[in-house]
Amino acid sequence: MTRVLVTGGSGYLGSRLVADLLRAGVEVRTTVRSLDSEPELREAVRCGGADDSGLEVVTATLTEDDGWAAAATGMDGVYHVASPMILATEPDEVVIPARDGSLRVLRAARDAGVPRVVLTSSFAAVGYSPKRVRDYTEDDWTDPSTPGLPAYPLSKAVAERAAWDFIEAEGAGTELVTVNPTWIAGPTLTRTARSSLQVFTAMIGGHMPVTPRQLFGIADVRDVSQLHIAAMTTAAAAGRRYLALADGPTTTFLAVATVLREHFPVLAEKAPTEEAPGDDLPPLVIHNERAKAELGFHPRPVEATLVETV
Repeated sequence: MTRVLVTGGSGYLGSRLVADLLRAGVEVRTTVRSLDSEPELREAVRCGGADDSGLEVVTATLTEDDGWAAAATGMDGVYHVASPMILATEPDEVVIPARDGSLRVLRAARDAGVPRVVLTSSFAAVGYSPKRVRDYTEDDWTDPSTPGLPAYPLSKAVAERAAWDFIEAEGAGTELVTVNPTWIAGPTLTRTARSSLQVFTAMIGGHMPVTPRQLFGIADVRDVSQLHIAAMTTAAAAGRRYLALADGPTTTFLAVATVLREHFPVLAEKAPTEEAPGDDLPPLVIHNERAKAELGFHPRPVEATLVETV
């Protein structure tokens, strides 16, 4: 791989992936919604120890066709990391851009003869439908018809399904691999706290007096980035899905807050000490064995990830 496209390069995961690729000697073209974000993106890349001279920044949005054909031209691979950043009350306002944006990227990649696309999906597309035993592997899927399914997991499930259906019916030789991370934490390269990092700022700032009652897995953004690269460069990964998360039991937001208070007693003195009331949470197991066996995945310990995030 000598030249690749990364969609959404200015984001939390995207900027890390761009920096990792550049440090590995790969030329990167990345899409952003506006060139206003280019200076901060280049600063983030340099913060990640990379030389940004091999970086080209272009504009394209998930909701419009313009720019995608040109962005994919001449690329050896495409990492589709971008996600719609929409706060919406109607599910379609999130689902449609997520699905149609993925299809725009895949169509452009196919038309440009790109051999492989690595799509950033989510555990939300895997484990948000009820099971008698909450034990999830890559063979599981979130059913979009699940009653009460929130907009975010719905959008991820619909977008990933649409991507696989497109590749099967119209891929014309372009391969697809998906990476399905759990809740992503870890050090950011940007000045802005985005995505899951807003939970950390809320806890430290005293804006979350009570934590939500939820079990989930944690994945380090650095590990997720490396897993994307392995998914692109490992021949046998074609047509596979890979869950990305750290080893060990799943955790809760209260447990995250407890780690912050233990390691940063002054900075995190306002972090929550209570969890929202409710029934006992049934055990949740999420497997990362496939990524380890097939892609050499070696995740960092959860506690280290949380501390280094702060």
